[in-house]
Amino acid sequence: MKLQVSTRLAIFALLHLAGRPDEQLSVSDIGDKYGISSHHLAKVMHALGRAGLVRAVRGARGGYQFSGNASRTTLLDVVQLFEDWASPHAISGIDGRTNEAWALSKVVAEIDEIAQATLGSITIATMLKLIDRRRHEQKRST
Repeated sequence: MKLQVSTRLAIFALLHLAGRPDEQLSVSDIGDKYGISSHHLAKVMHALGRAGLVRAVRGARGGYQFSGNASRTTLLDVVQLFEDWASPHAISGIDGRTNEAWALSKVVAEIDEIAQATLGSITIATMLKLIDRRRHEQKRST
C-alpha cells in the first residue's frame, strides 16, 4: 500500500504534536523537522483542524496543538481524511469485466480490507510508544 504525501504528512504532524502535548508548534517548525513545504503542510493542517484532530492557537507564540484523543484516534481515522477508499476498484484500477480481472479485484479488495483493519487497530498512542521504543534502542546502540 502506498499512501499519498498528504496522508504521510498528516501522520507525521499528528505524531509530532501528540508527542508534545504542552507545546504549540508552527507549520514551519513541523515542516523543518521533516523537510517539507510549509505551504503543503498548511493545507494538511487545515484538514486536520476540520477533523478536530488539531487546533490552531493564534498569536505571536501561536501554532498548532494536538486536540484528538491519542488512545482513540487510529491511523485509519487519519488515512481516511486523505485517501479515497470508497471502492476497491478505484484503488486497484481493475474493472472486473473478465473473470480474471474479477478474481484479481477480489484479492485486491481483501488486501485493502486487511490494510484498513490494521490501520484501524493502531492508535496514535501506540505509534508514540513505538517511536519511544526506537529512541531507547538507538540510545542503547550508541
